[in-house]
Amino acid sequence: MSGPAPFAGHVRGSAGYRRMIMALFAAGVATFSQLYSVQGVLPALSRAQGVSEARAALAVSAATLGLAVSVIGWSVVADRIGRLRAMQTAVIAAVVLGLLVPTAPGFEALLGLRFLEGAALGGIPATALAYLSEEIHAMHSAIAAGTYISGTTLGGLAGRLIAGPLSEVASWRVGTLAVSLLAAVAAVAFIVLAPAPCGFTPVPRRAPGQPGLARKLWANLANIRLLALYAQGLLLMGGFVAVYNFLGFRLEAPPFLVPASLTSLVFIAYLSGTWSSRQAGLLANRFGRLPALLGSIGVMATGLAVTLAPNLVLVLVGLVLFTAGFFSAHAVASGWVPLIGRTGRAQSASLYNLAYYTGSSLFGWAVGLAFVPYGWGGAVVFILVLQCVAAGLAALFLRASGARPVGTVAARG
Repeated sequence: MSGPAPFAGHVRGSAGYRRMIMALFAAGVATFSQLYSVQGVLPALSRAQGVSEARAALAVSAATLGLAVSVIGWSVVADRIGRLRAMQTAVIAAVVLGLLVPTAPGFEALLGLRFLEGAALGGIPATALAYLSEEIHAMHSAIAAGTYISGTTLGGLAGRLIAGPLSEVASWRVGTLAVSLLAAVAAVAFIVLAPAPCGFTPVPRRAPGQPGLARKLWANLANIRLLALYAQGLLLMGGFVAVYNFLGFRLEAPPFLVPASLTSLVFIAYLSGTWSSRQAGLLANRFGRLPALLGSIGVMATGLAVTLAPNLVLVLVGLVLFTAGFFSAHAVASGWVPLIGRTGRAQSASLYNLAYYTGSSLFGWAVGLAFVPYGWGGAVVFILVLQCVAAGLAALFLRASGARPVGTVAARG
């Protein structure tokens, strides 16, 4: 008599599927509302702490750096103790640290707490899609992944939109506290809703006949095409975060004089990425991954140049174009990585995340060194250089594998 059939994943319409969908959406909100909440209060934080715009941006960079350095470690931990348990541990730690951030006695303490908060948050993006792929039937995994990504997008937007206006009517501490409370509610929803894992098999430290972690990492780092894709995440994400870090300072200053409660509304442009990341797959199918990537970078550069205009409407139009171009480029590059990184695909994706959030940390701060003395024009030139380098590396090293149209491209927002 044969035993029960192996678990193939929750199917769409089942109770387990619905709980997974709602839980992963909540996890995305809990993670990314906290990660970028400080970005909405940077002008207020700069004034309250008496630091320059570039130093204030370190509050964002500290968290994304913590996330960047933790993602590979979290992926290893999740292999041992289970995806759900790792995510639960991560989100609880992140919420506790997030609630401590508004109590930071000084700027250096704030940076330390933000770094630890980011390191804890790293357990969610490092693990969520692996958890999903093990627990959702393969036929429905793409839809479920899209729900998680939408949660990350809306979480990042909500964190910025809540914190920004509250920083004007109260303080940056009240703004970030409100976001941390929202994240706590979302974290509780995730923990309560997430179904017990049925498809997880613990990964031994070294499976017989399989390469170890170091060999998998080296196999990816020795691949020039993967390095070119990691550079896209590093350089393009760095420029993207820098724009949103410093544009608020520009809009609050002459000639615009936009109040902080309205400045935070520029983050609504972020939603253009929800549309463009889906279109990226269609463009890659029709024209090929490399043309789609280079075209997306071109849209980014065009939108960025438009933000130089002294007209508020044109600045916002440019920001929408820039944001749409970024998410399209990111969708093409991140979806390309696992197709090239066949040895250690989990590690190839983790390395892309590492580059992506390192770029956010490094250039999200470094562009401020051009913004402080030279204003918005200096920041734009710096970011345009990053985009040109990214496009040049893609054209040099990705042409052989991406010039032709393809059948399917995985898009991530």
